[in-house]
Amino acid sequence: MSEAIISWLIKKLLTIPAILIALSVHEYAHARMAYALGDSTAKNFGRMTLNPLKHLDPLGALCMFLVGFGWAKPVPVNSRNLKKPKRDMVLVSIAGPLSNILLAFLGLLFLRIFGRLAMPLLLTSSLNPFWGQAISTTYLFFTLFCTLNASLAVFNLLPIPPLDGSHLLAMILPARIYFKYVQYERYIYLVLVLLLVFDILSVPLFYLSTLLLSGLEWIIGLIPFL
Repeated sequence: MSEAIISWLIKKLLTIPAILIALSVHEYAHARMAYALGDSTAKNFGRMTLNPLKHLDPLGALCMFLVGFGWAKPVPVNSRNLKKPKRDMVLVSIAGPLSNILLAFLGLLFLRIFGRLAMPLLLTSSLNPFWGQAISTTYLFFTLFCTLNASLAVFNLLPIPPLDGSHLLAMILPARIYFKYVQYERYIYLVLVLLLVFDILSVPLFYLSTLLLSGLEWIIGLIPFL
């Protein structure tokens, strides 16, 4: 087996836990925010958990694995239980993407510290090959972890049903127009999947994800001694 194929396999294997963590935290953040604002629906359905099996949407996870963008099974929220439904639904919606932005930030912070401490060891000829591989694999995993979390955040902020960004439209559009828009959710969802499958959205989404990561790296650069 060639070295290129082995590297590809390692990258794909590392992608799996990164996806599971990103999706689980994303949906947990939705459920936790809804619970904090008065709605226990997600908790009652067992969705206020970090168990990825409770949140996985097979098609969304597959899209994320193959093209880097995807989604999880939406957390059930009953807006009638919320104190201020219109405002609180927005807060619940953005909690997921914000959790992924936080994970990306923490991942970049780890990479900055890890790079300062461990990467110079790779230049040492006396380093045990096992530890050299362990350092390289760790660096690769957290690079993928940051990229996937940034991608998940950017993708889910698109104003397209059933993504989180579609709920932000409720704050902007008149109710009549918004409800007319979401009536076509299943058709819009199908178009979204096709755009992902045919790799049409990848370039602009990766560009936005890169901008997000660059902004987070800039913030980390402002931290003294890093």
